[in-house]
Amino acid sequence: MAWPASRGHRGMSSPSWWTARKRPWRLASSTRERLKLSSKHYLTTALAIGSLCAALAHAQSVPGSMIDPDTYRGLAADHRAHQVGDTLTVVVTETARATASANTDAQSGVQLSANTQNHGNIRNYGIGMAGEDAGQGKTSRAGSLQAQLAVRVVAIEGDGMLRIQGGQTVVINGEKQQFSLTGLVRSEDISTGNTILSNRISEANIQYTGDGDVSESQRRSILYRIARWLHLI
Repeated sequence: MAWPASRGHRGMSSPSWWTARKRPWRLASSTRERLKLSSKHYLTTALAIGSLCAALAHAQSVPGSMIDPDTYRGLAADHRAHQVGDTLTVVVTETARATASANTDAQSGVQLSANTQNHGNIRNYGIGMAGEDAGQGKTSRAGSLQAQLAVRVVAIEGDGMLRIQGGQTVVINGEKQQFSLTGLVRSEDISTGNTILSNRISEANIQYTGDGDVSESQRRSILYRIARWLHLI
């Protein structure tokens, strides 16, 4: 069918005017389709998350399940140590320095005098003693230890503090070095990276010992220890 040559709305021919009127409806229809697809996508995602949560809850309640409800933690849960069996890392940075000194200074003296008279002659006698004692002593000791050690929570005290314990043994060229640590920590002192500084540990017992050729060479000989025991040196 041929359209007449007459002009339509605002000087447009009739087919162009009709197409222009249909275009907004096409745009609105496309927008509605996209909204429907987005709604379906969100609904599908929500149903999937809900099904997963329901499955996890059911698995936790079923005896013999692979998921232990006592130890299970979600992906967004706090992974800091808080129960028996959990591990954390202790950053040991200990520096100890002690200095003691003493000074002693004592003085004493005794003076005696007497005089006699014989036939007009006067004689004076005198005796005196003096003593002085002085002493000085000083001792100093310094030590430093830096290390990192993984420990395990072995118990939870009544006040909620975690009792930790851990050890490490390293052998280098026959020299055995042993490092052990025990103490009590508060959960709030553990960082988000599951680490804690050694100066935050209560009742800390940190031991670092060595056994081997190097350690043996640093020990005093038996003769030296006997002479020291007899106060000869």
